[in-house]
Amino acid sequence: MHPMLTIAIKAARRAGAIINRGSLDIDKVQIARKGPNDFVTEIDHAAEEAIIEVLRDAYPDHSFLGEESGFVSGQDGASGAAPEYQWIIDPLDGTRNFIHGFPNYAVSIALAHKGVITQAVVYDPARNEMFTSTRGGGAFLNDRRVRVANRTRFNEAMLAGRFPTVTSSNRKGAERFYPLVDESAGFRRLGATVLELAYVACGRLDGFCGVNLQAWDIAAGSLLVMEAGGLVGDFEGEQSWMKTGNMLAGSPKIFTQMIAALQA
Repeated sequence: MHPMLTIAIKAARRAGAIINRGSLDIDKVQIARKGPNDFVTEIDHAAEEAIIEVLRDAYPDHSFLGEESGFVSGQDGASGAAPEYQWIIDPLDGTRNFIHGFPNYAVSIALAHKGVITQAVVYDPARNEMFTSTRGGGAFLNDRRVRVANRTRFNEAMLAGRFPTVTSSNRKGAERFYPLVDESAGFRRLGATVLELAYVACGRLDGFCGVNLQAWDIAAGSLLVMEAGGLVGDFEGEQSWMKTGNMLAGSPKIFTQMIAALQA
């Protein structure tokens, strides 16, 4: 196992322990609002601090991009040079689920080297499931190799994702996604993007569609999917998804049918 992946797993387990402890006392956890539909808990902050502490001890010159702390430079950050290595962290994806005691949430840690994701960890502390990947080395769930599902028919595919709910102002934008719901075998919204992508990688889901996602939502999951034999792209199948936050992921045959459904 790559040494950087080993450190990321250690960091994810440290965060998972904080989250599991917090889940026992959820009524005592302080909760704040980030935005109209966004929550943050003291657990998110504590988990992110724990992750950065473990990673920084091992790699003091690396930089960090965390959902809660934003961009944090490494020791050489004062020079103004962007470090070659950046850790992209979501300490608790699925905060709303966590607050409700609904056990669909996960820790996500990815390492980008010169802008390319090379290491990925998605850890589900409620189920003790650790998804890992190193670029070129395959995708794993608890050390067992995983592959995307081999379903080929769109009407048998189970999809998941996050796209706008219909309002009077965005009706046309939302309607674009209806075929994914109507023509697939089922559409799930788990409320944790990083888990949805991990589930595509291990074949529990056949495809994923997300709109306006952030880097920490998709960095680790994208590598898991690709290393499990899947495809990742934007709604046209191109590679702008990290910049735009608009992303499709799936097994190769379902991925191409998702693109076709969106363009119909």
